[in-house]
Amino acid sequence: MSLMKRVDQARQGYRRGDRAAASAAHDPDRIARAAQEEHGGAGDQYLGDLVYGGLDGVVTTFAVVSGVVGASLGSEVILILGLANLLADGFSMASGAYLSTKSGQEVYHREEERERWEVEHFPEGERAELLEVYFQRGFTRDEAVTLVEIQSRQPERWVKAMMVDELRMLPEERKPMTSAGATLAAFVIAGSLPLVAYVAGFFYPIAPQIAFAASVVLAGVALFGLGAAKVFVTQRNPIRSGLEMLAVGSLAGAVAYVVGAFLKGVAGS
Repeated sequence: MSLMKRVDQARQGYRRGDRAAASAAHDPDRIARAAQEEHGGAGDQYLGDLVYGGLDGVVTTFAVVSGVVGASLGSEVILILGLANLLADGFSMASGAYLSTKSGQEVYHREEERERWEVEHFPEGERAELLEVYFQRGFTRDEAVTLVEIQSRQPERWVKAMMVDELRMLPEERKPMTSAGATLAAFVIAGSLPLVAYVAGFFYPIAPQIAFAASVVLAGVALFGLGAAKVFVTQRNPIRSGLEMLAVGSLAGAVAYVVGAFLKGVAGS
């Protein structure tokens, strides 16, 4: 069992009050074996990009569809605005994911280089800083001195200790381009679902009411499914998470519909 699976088993046991499952997850032999395994697939760290990118795509596109339907405009307008929004917002989201990930890496590496330089040139001062950090965490003086002595034996380990214990910073392991690609793909694929019926309407005649009903159903399924999938990131109840996202998406669609209908009335008057 990998470390991530063991942690998930421990969470499940805690939530269910299952002491046997929690105890099995904390078995020393299992922990030792898990430490030797590769923990977490290569795509696990991008799961948040996929889930949140897909949710944003569905909510944004469905809001466009609802607004246009509320304004009683044609299916052509829905497709034009929906596709334009899908691609423009998708690239915007991907750019944001890229810049956010890249900036996080740059900040971490800049601080890491600074700590490395300080460890090399001001070792006593760095030991004093780390000692104070351990004091603030409640360690006794002897315990803190021992910890500092252990951490400062190897320069790289010392630098990592300063990054985590003093600056509370962890390295950003995601690749900026991969994060951007995952966000864009999820946004476009999930966000295209509310438009499926309108695209199909170009090949087969579909009544506007049927097309909108299909859009509502597809958006609702996507919202609930992606909301439930958030549990892989948040570790919450999947049903509750799915219903919450369904409620948020429905509210966004309702607001867009009302605004479209209102603006139609204003323009018509």
